[in-house]
Amino acid sequence: MVAEADNGTEAVAAVRRTRPGVVLMDIRMPELDGLEATRRILTGAAADEPRVIILTTFDLDHYVYAALSAGASGFLSGRTG
Repeated sequence: MVAEADNGTEAVAAVRRTRPGVVLMDIRMPELDGLEATRRILTGAAADEPRVIILTTFDLDHYVYAALSAGASGFLSGRTG
Protein backbone atom coordinates (compact mmCIF):
# COMPACT_ATOMS: atom_id res chain seq x y z
CA MET A 1 0.00 0.00 0.00
CA VAL A 2 1.35 3.40 -0.95
CA ALA A 3 -1.46 5.64 0.30
CA GLU A 4 -4.74 5.72 2.18
CA ALA A 5 -7.51 8.32 2.10
CA ASP A 6 -10.46 9.14 4.33
CA ASN A 7 -12.56 10.72 1.57
CA GLY A 8 -12.77 11.06 -2.19
CA THR A 9 -10.94 14.38 -2.35
CA GLU A 10 -7.98 12.91 -0.47
CA ALA A 11 -8.09 9.83 -2.72
CA VAL A 12 -7.73 11.92 -5.88
CA ALA A 13 -4.82 13.85 -4.35
CA ALA A 14 -3.13 10.67 -3.13
CA VAL A 15 -3.34 9.04 -6.56
CA ARG A 16 -1.87 12.12 -8.25
CA ARG A 17 0.91 12.24 -5.67
CA THR A 18 1.86 8.55 -5.53
CA ARG A 19 0.87 7.31 -9.03
CA PRO A 20 -0.12 3.75 -8.01
CA GLY A 21 -0.80 0.97 -10.50
CA VAL A 22 -4.04 -0.09 -8.80
CA VAL A 23 -6.57 1.88 -6.76
CA LEU A 24 -9.13 0.21 -4.49
CA MET A 25 -11.95 2.74 -4.27
CA ASP A 26 -14.98 2.64 -1.97
CA ILE A 27 -18.13 3.76 -3.75
CA ARG A 28 -19.46 5.70 -0.73
CA MET A 29 -17.12 8.24 0.83
CA PRO A 30 -17.50 11.69 2.36
CA GLU A 31 -16.89 14.90 0.37
CA LEU A 32 -16.57 13.16 -3.01
CA ASP A 33 -17.99 9.73 -3.71
CA GLY A 34 -15.93 6.96 -5.28
CA LEU A 35 -17.59 7.31 -8.67
CA GLU A 36 -16.68 10.98 -9.02
CA ALA A 37 -13.21 10.39 -7.56
CA THR A 38 -12.69 7.65 -10.18
CA ARG A 39 -13.79 10.02 -12.96
CA ARG A 40 -11.37 12.68 -11.75
CA ILE A 41 -8.50 10.24 -11.44
CA LEU A 42 -9.00 8.83 -14.92
CA THR A 43 -9.96 12.00 -16.82
CA GLY A 44 -7.01 13.05 -18.91
CA ALA A 45 -4.84 10.33 -17.37
CA ALA A 46 -1.65 9.35 -19.12
CA ALA A 47 -0.96 5.95 -20.64
CA ASP A 48 0.23 4.75 -17.22
CA GLU A 49 -3.13 5.48 -15.59
CA PRO A 50 -4.02 3.29 -12.63
CA ARG A 51 -6.62 0.55 -12.74
CA VAL A 52 -9.48 1.47 -10.42
CA ILE A 53 -11.40 -1.32 -8.71
CA ILE A 54 -14.59 -0.17 -6.98
CA LEU A 55 -15.34 -1.88 -3.67
CA THR A 56 -18.73 -1.78 -1.97
CA THR A 57 -21.26 -3.71 0.03
CA PHE A 58 -23.90 -2.73 -2.54
CA ASP A 59 -24.48 -5.06 -5.47
CA LEU A 60 -27.12 -3.04 -7.28
CA ASP A 61 -26.82 -3.08 -11.06
CA HIS A 62 -26.91 0.69 -11.35
CA TYR A 63 -23.80 0.96 -9.13
CA VAL A 64 -21.96 -1.54 -11.32
CA TYR A 65 -22.95 0.34 -14.47
CA ALA A 66 -22.04 3.71 -12.94
CA ALA A 67 -18.65 2.44 -11.79
CA LEU A 68 -17.76 1.02 -15.18
CA SER A 69 -19.07 4.14 -16.92
CA ALA A 70 -16.77 6.22 -14.69
CA GLY A 71 -13.83 4.24 -16.04
CA ALA A 72 -13.35 1.65 -13.32
CA SER A 73 -11.73 -1.58 -14.45
CA GLY A 74 -13.83 -3.69 -12.10
CA PHE A 75 -16.41 -3.80 -9.34
CA LEU A 76 -16.29 -6.00 -6.25
CA SER A 77 -19.20 -6.40 -3.88
CA GLY A 78 -18.50 -7.51 -0.33
CA ARG A 79 -22.12 -8.32 0.33
CA THR A 80 -22.43 -11.69 2.00
CA GLY A 81 -26.14 -11.99 2.63
